[in-house]
Amino acid sequence: MSASVGVSVGQFAPSADRAANLDTIGDLVRRSAERGADLLLLPEYSSYFVDPFDASLAENAEPLDGPFVAALTALSRQHDLTIVAGLLEEADGGRVRNTVVAVDGGGLLARYRKLHLFDAFGQRESDWIEPGAVEDPQTFEVAGMVCGLLTCYDLRFPEVSRLLADAGVELALVPAQWVRGPLKEHQWRTLLHARAIENTFFVAAADHPPPLGVGASMIVDPVGVEVAGVGTATDVAVAHLDRAAVSRVRRINPALALRRFGVTPRRSETVPQAE
Repeated sequence: MSASVGVSVGQFAPSADRAANLDTIGDLVRRSAERGADLLLLPEYSSYFVDPFDASLAENAEPLDGPFVAALTALSRQHDLTIVAGLLEEADGGRVRNTVVAVDGGGLLARYRKLHLFDAFGQRESDWIEPGAVEDPQTFEVAGMVCGLLTCYDLRFPEVSRLLADAGVELALVPAQWVRGPLKEHQWRTLLHARAIENTFFVAAADHPPPLGVGASMIVDPVGVEVAGVGTATDVAVAHLDRAAVSRVRRINPALALRRFGVTPRRSETVPQAE
């Protein structure tokens, strides 16, 4: 087993053209594989995206065994790397699910349905999206590194990433569509660094580029150093992560072991609403 894990963040702007999205994803997969990546992280809503949201979301939602996941699986098998991407998943009741899938050449490894919907900054994601249920984290391994999933607005809720740390995650993967606005890029960078530092694990995040997203897709190490990143272009950034770094940092700074509080999820079926 290699001492390092090649991790790529792929930044692009998903659109309402599903075929074009897959074409772009195929190019990002190829470029990542050529640079030695074992894993490629893609943005939230990689399968389909439209701004503003409308009824076409439900029309373009798919099951977990649908064509988008099948296409990712084929690309993963062809290029021998794991792919993580945002998917519009079918749901009942007129809304859809904002789901992240992780696949390798054998198919689906894990899926995560966004817990905290973006009902902030004048947006109402919950009008269109069904929130995910509170569940134990689904983790998976890539080249011996334990990975876990969260999505975009979840970054503002540190309990989500703390639950991943408690589940043994060494690399948190964050697909996003981080909407631009005053100080939003600063907040994006600050939160990604904070989640890495407080949990002493790696964080990788892939965003949409401007004009809708802030771009700045990046990989942050367990002490909060940005080790690779993309600016505002459609591009990939690859970092080769030291598998021993997490345990080494935790020996020096055993913050997780020293804490005196745990996380107790709200498992109620009633999702809290903003006032």
